[in-house]
Amino acid sequence: MLYLPDHSFRKARVTNDLAIILVEPDRDKANQIVDSLAEAGFERIQVITEASSLKRQIQAMNPDIVLIDMANPSRDMLEEMAVASQPMDRAVAVFVDRSDDALTSAAIEAGVSAYVVDGLRPDRVKPVLDAAIARFNVFQRMRTELAETKRALEERKVIDRAKGLIMKAKGIDEDAAYSLLRKAAMNQGKRLADVAEALVESAGLLS
Repeated sequence: MLYLPDHSFRKARVTNDLAIILVEPDRDKANQIVDSLAEAGFERIQVITEASSLKRQIQAMNPDIVLIDMANPSRDMLEEMAVASQPMDRAVAVFVDRSDDALTSAAIEAGVSAYVVDGLRPDRVKPVLDAAIARFNVFQRMRTELAETKRALEERKVIDRAKGLIMKAKGIDEDAAYSLLRKAAMNQGKRLADVAEALVESAGLLS
């Protein structure tokens, strides 16, 4: 059973040049998974058998994706592993042997790109990896678009405040104030929002 939550700013590359960290305490199973990934063309694979070193290894390797295999995790263990993997910066796929609503919710809230019940099997690691990366990239685009929308709204507020200051100071209407503000931006070779912000800040210092 595969859960792909709506969570996922660096864009992961869907190529065989991916840097992968595999968290797998079973060495024999880890070797099988590495072989499966190698057959798919992946070569940059780091295996971690001790979860305690995950954060340090991630900082050192800066992988594109983290694959975590946990047999019977507790909610706290799942959240700790997911957070250590920094799911806002890379795709993270978590594989468990069993799950319940609480564990599923914890995985989604932690921001993992894929949550797979029934464990990590060599024969399906590549499709899950591809799905996790695709989901991560979708979420990254959503985050970027949201940030751009938020920035545009904040800039609009500043421009409106600047227009209000000009209208009050010169006794002119909104259109005339906007024209003056836009002309100032063009003359200074700056963005309209930057000129507006400077005007608002100057007015604040004088008040």
